[in-house]
Amino acid sequence: MHSIGIVSSGIYLPEPRMTSEQLAKETGIPQEIVEKKLGIKQKPIPGPDDHTVEMGVRAARVALQKGNIDPSEIDLVIYIGEEHKEYPLWTAAIKLQQDIGAIHAYGFDIALRCGTTILAIKMAKDMMMADPRIQTVLLAGGYRNVDFINYQNPRTRFMYNLGAGGGALILKKSFEKNRILESTIITDGAFSEDVVVTTGGTKNPITKEALERGLYQLDVMDPEGMKRRLEEKSMQNFLKVIRDALQRSGYTEQDVNYVAMLHMKRSAHDYVLRELGLTNEHSIYLEDYGHIGQMDQILSLELAEQQGKLKNGDVVVFVSAGIGYAWGASVLKWGTEKG
Repeated sequence: MHSIGIVSSGIYLPEPRMTSEQLAKETGIPQEIVEKKLGIKQKPIPGPDDHTVEMGVRAARVALQKGNIDPSEIDLVIYIGEEHKEYPLWTAAIKLQQDIGAIHAYGFDIALRCGTTILAIKMAKDMMMADPRIQTVLLAGGYRNVDFINYQNPRTRFMYNLGAGGGALILKKSFEKNRILESTIITDGAFSEDVVVTTGGTKNPITKEALERGLYQLDVMDPEGMKRRLEEKSMQNFLKVIRDALQRSGYTEQDVNYVAMLHMKRSAHDYVLRELGLTNEHSIYLEDYGHIGQMDQILSLELAEQQGKLKNGDVVVFVSAGIGYAWGASVLKWGTEKG
């Protein structure tokens, strides 16, 4: 059986930043609460040229350079960015393929909100194992759903951490480093219409009045009901996908060395680590970045490398959650050590 490994990663972050002080002024939430409870000291926000797919292209170029990969080697491009991008009804992977020079690849888009990267890792591995023609895969995309946040809408308070950026991973067959093991994904349709942009689809086509009323932004239909139902399931599903992916990979939570976790409120982050028997030394809290959607795991991985938190043979877990609702985890064996 062929191993599938991560050759390299890339991150692009826009230069503009929103600080905790600015976010406090925008929302009316005390700065201390913004920093200690919401867990945001600052976050990148898009500049005028930081378009969604373009940020993915920039991250992909970083990954290609780091991995010393010729774009013509790529067999498949999977766009992992958001549907909010340069144009609607547009296949972003094909543009990404063109801009990086992946002339021998084909591409397609996938979407599972903030769970997209983990879905793509699983899908890419499965496709590579099944098809001998797919040897090298690029996962790349951008995220700027911060455009849909109204800081005066308290129903979306849990999304005030949204930021902007791009991320990329290059996967290769028979690559004996940073091996991708197993992934587990849970989706629960009971939450499928809790968080939506109410206007702009076929149910409520966009109008001048809707734009003026700000109905193009994210909203929560039943905030109290969603909170109650999520409290019953969310943290348990985080732990369930992690434990299941570990078990299917031949490990337990006692074997975990690092968790690349999405940004969420500080208490939830700490709870997941504590339940796994881990400490803050086993993860990085993204308080200086906020939540860049499905790019969080890639960003966390890069920060862990930079800070010397990853050693040869470490067991690394990616974990995510996305509105809809979806939870996912992927297990990696870092470095060259097998097992």
